[in-house]
Amino acid sequence: MKPPTERFGFPRRDLLKAGGALLIGFAMRDTVPAQTVEGVALVTGPDQPDPARLDTWIAIHADNTATIFIGFVELGQGCTTALLQMAAEELDLAFSQVKSVRLESHTMPNQGGTVASASVARGGPRIRSAAAEARRALLQMASQKLDVPVDRLTVSRGVVSVAGAPDKSITYGRLVGGKPFNLPYTGAAPLKPFHDYKLLGERIPRLDIPDKAAGKYVHMQHVRVPGMLHGRIVRPRGQGAYADGARVLSVDETSIAGIAGARLIRKRDFIGIVAGKEWDAVRAARELKVTWDQPAALPGTEGLHRQMRAAKTTDRTVLENGDAAAAFRDAAHVVSQTYRGPYQAHVPFGPNCALADVKVNSALVLCSTQNIYDTRRKVAQVLGMPVEKVTVRYYEGSGTYGRSCYDDAAQAAALLSQEAGRPVRLQFMRSDEHGWDNFGPAQLADIRVGIDAAGKITAYEYHGWQHNWGTVETTQQLALGTPAAESPGPGSQEVSNFNLGAMYAIPNMRLVNHRLEGARYLKGSNLRSPLDVSFSFAQEQTIDELAYLAGLDPLEFRRRNIRDERWLGVLDAVAQAAGWTPRTPGVRAEQRRAAGGRVTGRGIAVGTHTSSYAAAVADIEVDRTTGRIVARHLYGALDAGLCVNPGCLENQMSGMLVQAASRMLKEEVTFSSTNVTSLDWNSYPVLRFEECPAVTTVVVQRLDQKPSGGGEELMGPAAAAIANALFDATGVRLREYPLTAARVLPELKQRTA
Repeated sequence: MKPPTERFGFPRRDLLKAGGALLIGFAMRDTVPAQTVEGVALVTGPDQPDPARLDTWIAIHADNTATIFIGFVELGQGCTTALLQMAAEELDLAFSQVKSVRLESHTMPNQGGTVASASVARGGPRIRSAAAEARRALLQMASQKLDVPVDRLTVSRGVVSVAGAPDKSITYGRLVGGKPFNLPYTGAAPLKPFHDYKLLGERIPRLDIPDKAAGKYVHMQHVRVPGMLHGRIVRPRGQGAYADGARVLSVDETSIAGIAGARLIRKRDFIGIVAGKEWDAVRAARELKVTWDQPAALPGTEGLHRQMRAAKTTDRTVLENGDAAAAFRDAAHVVSQTYRGPYQAHVPFGPNCALADVKVNSALVLCSTQNIYDTRRKVAQVLGMPVEKVTVRYYEGSGTYGRSCYDDAAQAAALLSQEAGRPVRLQFMRSDEHGWDNFGPAQLADIRVGIDAAGKITAYEYHGWQHNWGTVETTQQLALGTPAAESPGPGSQEVSNFNLGAMYAIPNMRLVNHRLEGARYLKGSNLRSPLDVSFSFAQEQTIDELAYLAGLDPLEFRRRNIRDERWLGVLDAVAQAAGWTPRTPGVRAEQRRAAGGRVTGRGIAVGTHTSSYAAAVADIEVDRTTGRIVARHLYGALDAGLCVNPGCLENQMSGMLVQAASRMLKEEVTFSSTNVTSLDWNSYPVLRFEECPAVTTVVVQRLDQKPSGGGEELMGPAAAAIANALFDATGVRLREYPLTAARVLPELKQRTA
């Protein structure tokens, strides 16, 4: 398989010789803790492009087009379209004149992980700045060629013309001359002012959609190479406590003797199968008799939150303003409640897959990932190979929005290939994906909020119990005996001052994080909107309760307690889109009955992830005889600063609304004292197509602001709005999600008893 630059018609390292090209690029460190996955720093070396050079990231070709080298991955969020828009805007090129190439280590810039809504928010400013620097350099070249001052030059579609003399012009392609631009990146080139935008803010169709719609798009699961073997892993059906991994007591190799071509590969407690035919690998993995040591070290689903409450924790006060204790004593109303959130899973529809070709002194791994350089580091560790000898090439997989099993699959494929001496395509089975995921951690929360007689929030206190994210993949844990380890955090792994209370004007606040020892629980990692659903579920229901006590409509109560115009902007936008009418306290759904014993309800909420502003309204229907909730219509408003492509952001928002409904109504990882038991779509149900709500999305555009990210911010408020709608419909308020019929029905019966 040719490297990506050759597939675009120019050799990888002979790019400048292939027909005039100017390469311009840069890198800068600009992250917050939530954006630093597992504490991995943005390091550089001889095995990746030098961030101090301008001769990276943008190639201007002789045909007056440009290739943009992007360090972020396409996960379905549309970043490969939006980032090209940003580059084309600053270069004054038409969108049709820019393209990108497949992401690969060694040849592409290391921008860190595509996490925390980072692709446009962090990657966009860098792309724009590099493009602006390239344009400035090209104009300086044109000034010399045309013998006129720079301030007399104009650019359109990469053609530099002299003002007042349109026949006197030259193209970017002719200006480059095939020589490198040997200058350091300064970052000083001015960016185009927002009132001059031609492409930013436009609904340019996503580049990846036509092939996806036509079934031509090459996902990771579609990739094949000549001479490859098929691989499967063999593990217990469902993980136990993270610290325990999986320990092999015995293996009966004769149990697969009847499957011709199937080969057992074992390294310590890592067991895999390779075979020339995929079905043979599947059969052998199923039939291989392995006895596992499975300690009864877990509390089980029912005992989870009790253990979290009783466990020893590392405590830290995240935020303390004013005197919350005194404010609670003086409050007119105080609501104090405990809320519980479950483990939830990534569970992509297509189980994770990777293809590796490992030789004595090199390795090529084709896989999905959020961070090609971090995946390369992990693969190098498990192979015992210098990192510069490992190449990772990115292929989009089935979307998961968070760290699912892609690194685990990449490591497993690499190990199998190393031992087999052949390329190996490794794909997880459904029970592997469900049972050995890096789950979004469960949370236990105590929240207390007080208001004065005027309905103003005066005191706020939140205590959260959860563990951090695991950093050692299961393959490495089993194959090398590497102990379980966690990221130090904090960021979005703990109680967050971004998402708790920050949207309200509260003079007295206290946020306390109680960090659990994660090795005693299920392996966890970042799932879309890490902890945000739990935060919003607790906070926004508490806010609703206080509105009820104050005799105020939930929308009016929030307006009364929000000062920031951008929070008010999304709140008002979603209320207007939904046609919000005041919910009079005490008037329940008995006055709003639907047919057949069903009642309807409506809820509202605000929330975020780490930076942007979001609000949601949910319309639901509750069957009082069964307890089943159906989300009929979800509305979402999002202010993510400069929205580069409203179509892309609306797609993201639609996905968040549907996924929030699924996670609030359906999804929960179950486990016994020994292992995870939710191993398929029956035991871990998700929202079905016929259950998906109608969605309405409102982009609050801020062309004069920086982009702040829009891939996670709507999840929390959408989920909380559903919970608030349940109370509006029935007068029942649940403190634990998902809001399944098994939880709702007993509460309904108790209320009517």
